[in-house]
Amino acid sequence: MADGAREPVAGLIAAVPGPWTGEDDDTLVCRAVRRETHDVATFVLAPAKPARFAYEPGQFLTFAFEIGGETIHRCYTVSSAPTRPDTVSITVKRVPGGPVSNWLHDTLKPGGTVRAVGPMGDFTCFRHPAERYLFLSGGSGITPLMSMARTFHDLGVPRDIVFVHNARTPADIVFRDELALMARAAPQSFRFTPVVEADAPGEPWGGFRGRVSQALLEQIAPDFRDREIFVCGPAPYMAAVRALLAEAGFDMARHHEESFDFAALSAGEAAEALAAEAIEDAPKAAPARVFRVEFAKTRRVIECPEDMPVLEAARRSGVRLPSSCTKGLCGTCKSKLVSGTVDLQHGGGIRQREIDAGMTLLCCAKPTSDLVVDR
Repeated sequence: MADGAREPVAGLIAAVPGPWTGEDDDTLVCRAVRRETHDVATFVLAPAKPARFAYEPGQFLTFAFEIGGETIHRCYTVSSAPTRPDTVSITVKRVPGGPVSNWLHDTLKPGGTVRAVGPMGDFTCFRHPAERYLFLSGGSGITPLMSMARTFHDLGVPRDIVFVHNARTPADIVFRDELALMARAAPQSFRFTPVVEADAPGEPWGGFRGRVSQALLEQIAPDFRDREIFVCGPAPYMAAVRALLAEAGFDMARHHEESFDFAALSAGEAAEALAAEAIEDAPKAAPARVFRVEFAKTRRVIECPEDMPVLEAARRSGVRLPSSCTKGLCGTCKSKLVSGTVDLQHGGGIRQREIDAGMTLLCCAKPTSDLVVDR
């Protein structure tokens, strides 16, 4: 091949000025789309300007997608490894009726652009070092654990990892070939065990079947009580793992879980709801000032005390708003303030220039006046 033909690729891996940060330029360019299963695809993204990604395996990015004239924020865990810093990948399952997943599968092609900030999150093996790990994933919850597995594989560090993935059928096992290859390359330190519920058309399954259970873990990883455990998947899957580990006498301080579930209350919201009920039952302190909050698009009006985040007041009033972490971290509840002021104590999910432009995070914005919110 002539030198000139290699020139464009060489330019992509040339020396770069520093790490990518959404604070400076939040535009990412799609470099490739890779089909993983019939309804799961990986989108490989690169900075619009030369830069490299720095993150911890298991962290996520918050995207702002422009779909149908509306900005929709979604969190997606990075499935690639920080050991390969020139691109970053997200792996997305098509959800029937899901506006973002269907837009990604149908619209985002190489050369297309998206906007993102991050990375963020503390669901990462780097913050919980151990000699032995057990990774448990269900469905598309495999992505953060795949990032961790890829990282250990690339670094070649001696870690004993058992990776158990639950899928509906063999055809639904995401990253199946790559995980099997990793297991063959390091049989003493990496074991991959897929577990399915049913056969796939034309592929009867001879491996483990069923759903996650203590009996299953005893077979696959008899020493699971001595491992650091990371879990990601649908809420019912994670609840089942939590219950079986507690019943098995596992030290839950070594249990770590992550999930973004936009169809139901997040764990954070549920915890806030319980805390709120406890507060309501406690002796009443001096009454707080109450402000009027109007949601401009839906024309809903609620009342919000000055000491309560707008998102919590909306939830109590039956107004559902996009949210995930409820800690001011992910940016999912980012909204435009049409009028009014708030006390905003966030965790990094919003940039200063967005605040200056009138944006806020409803999960951690407490009103200091009447508000009109563009929702």
